[in-house]
Amino acid sequence: QLQASGGGLVQAGASLRLSCVISGRTFRTYAMGWFRQAPGKEREFVAAIDWRGGWNARKGYADSVTGRFTISRDTAKNTVYLQMNSLKPEDTAVYYCAASDTYSSASLAYDVWGQGTQVTVSS
Repeated sequence: QLQASGGGLVQAGASLRLSCVISGRTFRTYAMGWFRQAPGKEREFVAAIDWRGGWNARKGYADSVTGRFTISRDTAKNTVYLQMNSLKPEDTAVYYCAASDTYSSASLAYDVWGQGTQVTVSS
């Protein structure tokens, strides 16, 4: 199971850190991803990190968040994070964390999903 938290209402330019705690499975063997879905839009990829974590972890980002968002994982805490800086109104969405056997930016590759956390950025 995945439990996401950390969302909220902030002004443009602010920062938030989302957390996703993993329980009930071997966290360290899975790639983790963050996706988001805005009202009336399809779910889209935000960021992913492979199973390794650490300085040599493979990470990927959507073009729209590159340079502003950072994904990381803490194996000891079974947690993956999404640090979001310089937030924009277009970042408003429900953010989901997900686990996959394979590092991927495709939502279909992820078989376990958290419940989502709302991020709202006002202008």
